[in-house]
Amino acid sequence: MTLTELSPAVLADPRLAPLVASTATRSAGSAALAVSLAARTDLWEPLVRYRESSRWTALLEPDAVRPYLDPSLHAELAGSQIWLLTWLPGQGTPLHDHGDSAGAFAVAGCALTEVVVSGRRRTPTASQAELDTGRLRFFGPHYVHQVTNRSGEPAVSLHVYAPRLTAMNTYRLEGSRLVRTGTERAGVDW
Repeated sequence: MTLTELSPAVLADPRLAPLVASTATRSAGSAALAVSLAARTDLWEPLVRYRESSRWTALLEPDAVRPYLDPSLHAELAGSQIWLLTWLPGQGTPLHDHGDSAGAFAVAGCALTEVVVSGRRRTPTASQAELDTGRLRFFGPHYVHQVTNRSGEPAVSLHVYAPRLTAMNTYRLEGSRLVRTGTERAGVDW
């Protein structure tokens, strides 16, 4: 099932509370937050901006979104960081991970292409997926991927990380090896 199949009214249905609560206690709690927030376009759509030179980002404070989420997700918010990102056609990230943070992202508008590299300690392999509006990806620490807007329209996504991002490592594929090219530190490099 995709996000587009879940309306905000469905997500607010009290009968879903046990499912949402059980999800929030697992690593998929970030996924529950990402889906819930992406469905609430009224919260983030007025904030959306686009920038020609690079992706545009906005940090959403947990206290600002808490009143709009099911109470079963409130505990999950405590250790989370939420980013709203916009992507003009052609904009993307380098190949990167999120350090020790796990998380999820939901495509809230248009489409994004994700390349995932697996097998870091053995011969790495890359796979690609087209993620349309409503698609959700969740991941553990040290998940290596690249996200790009290859469509002809602007895209929007919501990203949730837990614990909060402190570092992101960048990589390149070099023959049959994944080579780390750098580390960006929160508060220093971004």
